[in-house]
Amino acid sequence: MAGGRGLLNLAPGSRLRLNGVEWTVDAIEPQTGRFTLSDGEGRTETHPIRWLIHHPDARPVTSPASVSRPAETGQSRSLEDLTPDQLERARIRAEHVLEAATGFRDGRADRARPGEPRPAYDPATTTLGQRREAKVAECRALPRHEAARLGLQFMGYRTLEKLTALSGESLLLACADGRWTRRSGGHRSVTEEVRQAIFAVKRECGDRSTMPMTAKHRLVHQFMAETFKDFPTEKIPSRMTLTRVWAEWFGPGGARARYARSAQAAAEAGVGRRMVVYRPGQVVALDSTPLPVKLRDSVFAEPVSATLTLALDLYTHAAPAFRLTLASDTAVDVAMLLRDVMLPLPMREGWGEDMAWPYPGVPAEIVTEFAGHEVAALPFFAPETVTTDHGGPYKSHDLVEVERVLGCNILPARTFRPSDKFAVERAFLAFNTMLFQHLLGSTGSDVADRGKDPEADAVLTREQMEHLVATFIVRIWQNHKLGEYAPAWGPGEDHSPNSLFAAAMQQVSAYSRMCSVKYG
Repeated sequence: MAGGRGLLNLAPGSRLRLNGVEWTVDAIEPQTGRFTLSDGEGRTETHPIRWLIHHPDARPVTSPASVSRPAETGQSRSLEDLTPDQLERARIRAEHVLEAATGFRDGRADRARPGEPRPAYDPATTTLGQRREAKVAECRALPRHEAARLGLQFMGYRTLEKLTALSGESLLLACADGRWTRRSGGHRSVTEEVRQAIFAVKRECGDRSTMPMTAKHRLVHQFMAETFKDFPTEKIPSRMTLTRVWAEWFGPGGARARYARSAQAAAEAGVGRRMVVYRPGQVVALDSTPLPVKLRDSVFAEPVSATLTLALDLYTHAAPAFRLTLASDTAVDVAMLLRDVMLPLPMREGWGEDMAWPYPGVPAEIVTEFAGHEVAALPFFAPETVTTDHGGPYKSHDLVEVERVLGCNILPARTFRPSDKFAVERAFLAFNTMLFQHLLGSTGSDVADRGKDPEADAVLTREQMEHLVATFIVRIWQNHKLGEYAPAWGPGEDHSPNSLFAAAMQQVSAYSRMCSVKYG
């Protein structure tokens, strides 16, 4: 979250400075849009996140412990990066900081060492400022070689103020010399001429087929021979050095050539950024797949194939609508699927009370009166953005016109990028694992895995399969644990599509109550 200066971290335990006063984030409730602060003196305040976004003087509290490794590693420093000698020197520095703050080397009176507290650091007779001034004078009086060895020659009053706010491992890391874990010095053999050659080869390889590092090394030699004729050949880096430099500058690679080109084109066009979905209906993914179960024609009882078209909400991973069509789907089927997303699902024969409308915020009686029938436990909403692939039915002018009339933004998935609609692809796999593979007439995921005669095993008609899938979605899918798809604000909690939709309804209700109180 952008603050007055820098980025504000709202994770529990993070620290903020508001109007010059430091606060600690005790708890955050993203589902209700509120968070709780404490100032360490017993005072707590609860505010909406909107209040923090518009705060004129909100800044993060920076500390020496925020120093990180170089960007290529992506890992923060830890005590494991220090040698035993470096760790011992950091502990001695931390003991000096704790003595100035508390009067005791271990930071606690119940762990006082013999002779503690010393007269200049007795908390009963001295103030915090006096103890800090005494510590600064003590460090300056140390012999030069001892102060340099411990790194205390530059210990000043301001440094003690900053370090006093830390404790535990954070204090040890802040007392460790940053040069102990400094950035690598690079490669001496990579001169400016070699650098130009590497980037020239990188540009040339972008439009060519995938090449091994051996071929790229030859191209570097060729570029150097043609561009810098007087450059000594023996000073050109070896293939192993080029491999390390290539990985440091451009990443490990490994992507297929056409995927790398499309990703590069998307990045240059500014459309390769990831979308953050934070409410139901914000993005709905549509996709179709052959139904992996053979069905029986209701007229002639012949085995037939069907297509499953699914709409999946990317925030809750709910499946608000689906369609089963014989043979392949059409633009009309997809348009009717969007219609089903916006309408409540009626209760069906054999469905009990556990499958009825359960969501908070809107009573079931109101929904029933609005719909004209008893409503099942499946969310419905107007989709804001629709993500589809490049199949014929999804590019039809008729479907595009329907989406325009409904007010939907059209966000086609990039070609050769299944990750743009990975959620619905995973949903198809989950449907097959949880339901389809257990039915008679299942064809499996591959022709080589197909049974002897799945057509002869088919027993379900299209109507029966449609009722079975609807029952599975309402009773099983909407209540299954999401696992790795749990929301960012509750990584350790168990959530299902129904619980996420209920949390969104509670958030809207809380926001409505807040507005009614504020504006009367």
